[in-house]
Amino acid sequence: MSGHSLGGHPRANEVNGHVERSRYKDEEMATSPIVYCLLRLLKHYNVAFTFVLRSDVRKPSISDISIDTDRPTLEEIITKHPIRTSSLTVATSDITTLTECLGKTQLQDKPVTKLVSTPAEVSDMLKSLEDLPTSPPSLYIDLEGVNLSRHGTVSILQIYVWPHDKTYLVDIHTLKKEAFTTKSSASGTGSDTTLKSILESPSIPKVIFDVRNDSDALYAHFQINLAGIQDLQLMELATRGYSRRRVNGLAKCIEYDAAMTASERRKWKETKEKGVKLFAPEHGGSYEVFNERPLKDEIVEYCVQDVRFLPKLWQAYDRRLTAGWRTKIAVEVKNRIVLSQAATFVGKGKHMALAPTGWA
Repeated sequence: MSGHSLGGHPRANEVNGHVERSRYKDEEMATSPIVYCLLRLLKHYNVAFTFVLRSDVRKPSISDISIDTDRPTLEEIITKHPIRTSSLTVATSDITTLTECLGKTQLQDKPVTKLVSTPAEVSDMLKSLEDLPTSPPSLYIDLEGVNLSRHGTVSILQIYVWPHDKTYLVDIHTLKKEAFTTKSSASGTGSDTTLKSILESPSIPKVIFDVRNDSDALYAHFQINLAGIQDLQLMELATRGYSRRRVNGLAKCIEYDAAMTASERRKWKETKEKGVKLFAPEHGGSYEVFNERPLKDEIVEYCVQDVRFLPKLWQAYDRRLTAGWRTKIAVEVKNRIVLSQAATFVGKGKHMALAPTGWA
């Protein structure tokens, strides 16, 4: 139940046939946690259950869960298994209203994704990126392309906005420089925000896994000098409890360090395998698939999937970093960016797997 909490005992009263907004000591939720649980359980399992809330227990508990093969209506479930609490009452009129509202409600099973392929869409995206929280970082970025480097092309720039739980796929292949120079639709209020200004801002943290090739491509093709970067590859290396001689790749970090359920792990592997078969030459694919329009569904899912795991990795590594390692990482990120812009930089080869000097 990402983004929601059941912690806290609700205090709610009946107001005009509706349940008053729940109040907590530490936070407020837009809807009652009871209604939220009800939605989730009905959506995924269609189960009948009883909520038991006690005034001396802070967290709600659920008991008497059973599969109902007759698929009863919500009203029948609530009537048969009433909500009992010392501070919450639900009238029959509330049940009817709740049933009607939930009948029109659809929970999103797929991540929210927006393909950005016109200047107007870039402007609208930029407006949504302004004034985001910076701690923890709100923006998680990845790039895809054909031989992603100064010698190749940039096809897609993925931006996952953690507070909004939304992924933007910016179509660099179609937009080219306009993707980075178009101003925010909030410019009328004095904002000169562009994607280039966000990427170059040292005060806006952006999380990337191994900044080197992304920086190489962005600097060579669009003169973007990245700043404010937090490199997950370096963060993993710094928090590692064993040899630091070599860095790990993204897939290995996700597999071992991103908290996943069994079903999420299966989905991640399936999506990755489908994508690899389409773009990896050794599997009969071609990187040109990133330039095909419209994008194949498998490529969209591949692009979205990995960038959505970056916050989980950031959380896993950031909490284990010491002040000393944070300083080392900040210095090395700048070194990586400077190196990627050098005329002698080569972004492929065994040297790319070596740890920074003095880290081993």
